[in-house]
Amino acid sequence: MSDNHVYKKVEIVGSSEKSIEGAIENALAESAKSIRNMEWFEVTETRGHIVDGKVGHYQVSLKIGFRIKES
Repeated sequence: MSDNHVYKKVEIVGSSEKSIEGAIENALAESAKSIRNMEWFEVTETRGHIVDGKVGHYQVSLKIGFRIKES
């Protein structure tokens, strides 16, 4: 194991009917199924879907940073 790590970032969008935090949690939970060594996330954009004048879904764009294996 090296003391110097190399990371990669991917961008995803999560959504939730309940909250921004729920959108983040849903995005991370789904990403964890296929991305290993996740280390951090950055919220890059927050938006929502409107239905009948009310929030239908919260949508959050995230960049997820993960460590490259062996680094």
